[in-house]
Amino acid sequence: MKKIIALVTAVALSLGTLVGCGGGEKAGDTKDSKKLVVYSPNSEDIINTIVPMFEKETGIKVELVSAGTGELIKRLQSEKDKPYADVLFGGSRAQFVQNIDLFEKYVSPNDKDLLEGHQNSTGSFTSYVADGSVLLVNKNLVGNIKIEGYEDLLNPALKGKIASADPASSSSAFAQLTNMLLAVGGDYTSDKGWDYVKKLTANLDGKVASGSGAAHKSVADGEYVVALTYEDPSASYVRSGAPVKIVYPKEGAVFLDGTAGILKGSKNMDNAKKFIDFIISKKAQDAFGSQLTNRPLRKDAEVGSYMTPMKEIKLLNEDHDYVNKHKSEIVKKYTEIFTSNKK
Repeated sequence: MKKIIALVTAVALSLGTLVGCGGGEKAGDTKDSKKLVVYSPNSEDIINTIVPMFEKETGIKVELVSAGTGELIKRLQSEKDKPYADVLFGGSRAQFVQNIDLFEKYVSPNDKDLLEGHQNSTGSFTSYVADGSVLLVNKNLVGNIKIEGYEDLLNPALKGKIASADPASSSSAFAQLTNMLLAVGGDYTSDKGWDYVKKLTANLDGKVASGSGAAHKSVADGEYVVALTYEDPSASYVRSGAPVKIVYPKEGAVFLDGTAGILKGSKNMDNAKKFIDFIISKKAQDAFGSQLTNRPLRKDAEVGSYMTPMKEIKLLNEDHDYVNKHKSEIVKKYTEIFTSNKK
């Protein structure tokens, strides 16, 4: 769902090197193995917290390859007949669904402890965190302007003061787009929802952030009053004491899962299963909720004071199948509306 910062690995591995390193080992060769190869688009904070915890807990050494989700999926597709990775740790559920043939069937015994609606229903991949669409407001700039939801963003006083990335290139901006269509219009095709989008883009005054990171940073830096963004970086600003607050749209917020799965043909299958078990264990889920700024999915996970309890947020359920199937149409319509408002 969201754009995640790519972690620069200590050793840059080319595709050819990755494939070459896999030679000579048979798939499923896990006897006495203390190795695990993890591909991940996750943030540096997640990697530097969760991976060392797993290594300490199990004695298994993780070899990490970090890049954007799209790049990693392409790499996995090219390595399908001779996989180098054991686990893909991160990426949206939609991306896993679209590439389900790459993943081994495995349901962790810890899966039963996840919140309803986030459990492993496909048998092929596991949700471990969720991230929601939010509004990030600069408390020093907002003054008396009321911002409680999407409708408030149409206030003329906010014209040109709203930060938003382009849904055509930003996964978090696209998630915001489908969220507002659902929240305001009730579905993804109603005139009411798209009329709202037309009014909102007019209030953006032709301004678009270079990316999702630029959108929330511009609010934290005091350049814009409010950003259409996502919970993870927003909660990080709140935790660090920045002059911002998170607003969960009163019309409703969609939370999308971060997902992990074991690759078919994994050479370290037992260790891969241990990794999946670990990321939804109580220890790891508590770390996601109280050390990091991610939304854990275990029923009994601890959540930091800087995170709003889920029960206080109005939640909406996205129609994943529809959105995945019609993404290009939704983006095209948004682009046409945004462009026409610039004229």
